[in-house]
Amino acid sequence: MNQLGHIGIIDSLLDTDAYKLHMQQAIFHQYPDIEAVAEFHCRSEEDLRPYCQEIQDHINRLAGLSFTGEEIAYLSTLSFFKEDYLEYLKSFQLKSEQVHIDATGDQLAITITGKWLDIILWEVPLLAIICEIRCKHLYPDASSDDALAQLKGKLDQFYHRASEEGIDLDAFALVDFGTRRRFSKDVHHHVVDYLKTNVAEFKGTSNYHLARTRGLTPVGTQAHEWFQAHQQLSGELADSQQLALNRWLQEYPDSLGIALTDCINMDAFLRDFDLRLSERFIGLRHDSGDPIAWGEKAIAHYEALGIDPKTKSLVFSDSLTLDKALTIYKHFAHRINISFGIGTQLTCDLPGVKTLNIVLKLTECEGRPVAKISDEPGKSICRDEDYLSQLRQAFKIVG
Repeated sequence: MNQLGHIGIIDSLLDTDAYKLHMQQAIFHQYPDIEAVAEFHCRSEEDLRPYCQEIQDHINRLAGLSFTGEEIAYLSTLSFFKEDYLEYLKSFQLKSEQVHIDATGDQLAITITGKWLDIILWEVPLLAIICEIRCKHLYPDASSDDALAQLKGKLDQFYHRASEEGIDLDAFALVDFGTRRRFSKDVHHHVVDYLKTNVAEFKGTSNYHLARTRGLTPVGTQAHEWFQAHQQLSGELADSQQLALNRWLQEYPDSLGIALTDCINMDAFLRDFDLRLSERFIGLRHDSGDPIAWGEKAIAHYEALGIDPKTKSLVFSDSLTLDKALTIYKHFAHRINISFGIGTQLTCDLPGVKTLNIVLKLTECEGRPVAKISDEPGKSICRDEDYLSQLRQAFKIVG
């Protein structure tokens, strides 16, 4: 069965973040037989167990989807996708048996186990499914009209503040990063359609389905799991970050050149980000910690290596609002190229709606633990304290 019409929350395998396909292609070429485990975490104090059966039903539906001929043809227009990978996608399907849901504890637990190549595409649609089911039950009367009214108000405030403070928005770039924690698919689509039509600063989306159907630029490179997996794919733990960066360049020597910096932390990343890597990658993505301090470190790093920061880019994507983005932009504008990936505060911002903080992260690779330390303690993920100590020691992390 190729498609399921519109009976599912997700009705296209392209309804995912671009970096998932980018990473999957690299895994297809470099690590096709590596085994991995990913685990779901709810950081919000909210019991999601009542939705277990509905979530399972949508997982089963999602596993019935395939990429359509039109979707493969679209991907083939993007120069960085290779013919052998696109051929592989023609028969790709998610496997529902790889997803184990457990409601016996005090919170919803989900574990996904299998080849990394197979399980990598579960994360984004699964989180979107959980969010939409939960929002449907808690906020049955909320609508895309409410979301658009809220968005218009925020945009009015954004432009008013920019005008009052004399901020020139000519280099401001806004990108939709809102798939995984959206209120609903309908809200997401209406928000993106409005931004495309009415906001000059809107430059693209991380969602491949919306990029294809709306004629938008798809945006995304790699996520934490790329760096995490390499912790068990390198000979020495201390070499894992550089290996991850070099393997990325091997797959994408001339494209997708934004590097994520906070799998360990920014200081440890910059120690590994030598002159050759700094020249080859076009920029960096921020996803935790103080954005101003982080950006200043990035600029100082480039300058110390004799690289003009104006030739590089910074992408900010950590829990942003339009107002936070404007503050960051005002600080860095015209010193370095900057863009802003805004997610939850675009696609799940409705009056009276409490947002849900959920993640799904890699926890094992080849039967051994992997971890994310991050520039923000609350975002760290690892159950194995001994391994976390090894990781901190390898990367000279104090505290």
